Formats: sequence, structure tokens, C-alpha cells
Amino acid sequence: MKRVFDVDVICEHRTDATTVPMRFRLMNDEGVYESYSISAYKPVPTHGCYTSSDSVYVCDSTQIFECRVTIFGLQRTVRLYYEPKSNNSWKLAV
Repeated sequence: MKRVFDVDVICEHRTDATTVPMRFRLMNDEGVYESYSISAYKPVPTHGCYTSSDSVYVCDSTQIFECRVTIFGLQRTVRLYYEPKSNNSWKLAV
């Protein structure tokens, strides 16, 4: 099972109503924030309400992004979940 975290995200909201995630940060075990730049992303379509493979409940309004980031020198793919209808919350599944 993957781990899911609440994260802070810097993103761009375009005039065509799309969202582009650019950076995110999360707090490590020592209480220090670590920032990561997103080098590539792919929107994942949602259809109806369901629980994702990361155990995150999503609906049609939820935007899911598969993002490529470099963590400790290694390329990783993570998923970002953005829910604009509930306090603009972002979640990260690693």
C-alpha cells in the first residue's frame, strides 16, 4: 500500500481551466520542509466516484496527476491529487 501525505503545491491555473503542478513540498521526519520540482506530468482522467489504487477517494471534480520528480538523484513517479471543491486540498501518493 502506498503512503499518502498532505502537501503544499505551487501550480499554475490557466485560462482554459486546467491546472499545471510545478513544485511541491512536504515535511520530513525531522520537521524540515523539502521541496521537489516536477519535471514532467500527465493528467489522469477520472470517471465517477471511486477509491483509487492509492486509497484516495476521488470524484469527477478531483484532478489526478502522475508526476516525474527527482528524489535523491533518482527519477520517481508520484501521484498528486487535487480537490478544488474541498478547501483546494492536495495529496501526494508515494
